[in-house]
Amino acid sequence: MSGLDVRQDGKTTIFTLNRPEKLNAINTEMALALQHAFAEFDASDQRVAIITGAGDRAFTSGADVTDVPEFWRCVPTLGLATEKPIICAVDGWCVGGGLVMVAAADLCIATEETRFSYPEGRVGLTGGLIATLAARIPHKLAMEIMLLGRPVSGRRAYEMGLINELVPTGRQLDAALDMARHLETMAPLVLKTLKRFVVGHTLPRTPAEQVALTQRSLHAVRDSADLQEGLAAFRENRAPIFTGR
Repeated sequence: MSGLDVRQDGKTTIFTLNRPEKLNAINTEMALALQHAFAEFDASDQRVAIITGAGDRAFTSGADVTDVPEFWRCVPTLGLATEKPIICAVDGWCVGGGLVMVAAADLCIATEETRFSYPEGRVGLTGGLIATLAARIPHKLAMEIMLLGRPVSGRRAYEMGLINELVPTGRQLDAALDMARHLETMAPLVLKTLKRFVVGHTLPRTPAEQVALTQRSLHAVRDSADLQEGLAAFRENRAPIFTGR
């Protein structure tokens, strides 16, 4: 089991991080499953994505320290590559990489009981992806979260501009679906164009994001059918037949 549940609700696809016993920590299997499921979503006729967490203790505690994934695979605009709107529906703890996911998503619903935390300064290790937060909310507020490592309440995150709506616990998914229903009525090409302009030309890319985008491109080649065909043709001493896939 990947620990990821995927279901469709109208034209919206809901991705649920489902390892509540581990505070929905993301391991390698879940990261790969999430990236693959998002690729299927992007290629489908579905219009909106919602990412949420199972249970009421956490959206996600971030990377599973016992099986650390390539976390860029889980981040909207990086591993989760789509021009369709992405909404995060958050309750409980949202830690480390989970905060990166929220920052990079297009929209976010959170509850009063949500607690955002970025503790890497206390751990002594960072992947650098959190630097994107400074492009999403005011600089000093981003530095407050990143450098001090203090938990930030849902209310405080709302005041910072990190989330769009604050709702009672248990209402986060319903509120996200209400927002998704509104997005479903909008012209998809307009939404995609606006998101492309913002992500591709308005928001700066941090060094870690540039590395992640490079990794995404290289992995696409390494995982391609063309590579397998090229290797097979070499072994069989014949001309390869490439398909561009």
